[in-house]
Amino acid sequence: MTETSLHDTGNEEFLDQVLWNSDGLIPVIAQDYLNNDILMVAWMNREALVLSVAEQRAVYWSRSRKRLWRKGEESGNVQSIKEIRIDCDEDVIILKVEQLGGIACHTGTRSCFYRKLDNGVWKTVEKVIKDPKEMYTK
Repeated sequence: MTETSLHDTGNEEFLDQVLWNSDGLIPVIAQDYLNNDILMVAWMNREALVLSVAEQRAVYWSRSRKRLWRKGEESGNVQSIKEIRIDCDEDVIILKVEQLGGIACHTGTRSCFYRKLDNGVWKTVEKVIKDPKEMYTK
């Protein structure tokens, strides 16, 4: 399987072609559909993938909360799915998304990959767009 049609929710045979790990999960990379920037990495179970396809919105499995998590449910920073791809080994998914609200990371930065290694030190290279305290009120 190389791609999943976002509109083909009646046929769920594609789920059997995913190589789920021993916990029934697959890692998912969220990538900006316009410039291909990597925004974040998360996990999906079967239900999260089905819901993501049906809703055309990123739905992940939160390992820490042990529940489904719709990206942006608290922050408002929703990921609208434009395309879903799977790698050649069928064990990693890429969601090409439009990052509504412009913020993918819970830290308030555009991407979760806002630090780079520079001479043995992790340095912040992206600014905080919005204070997380303003995004998360719960």
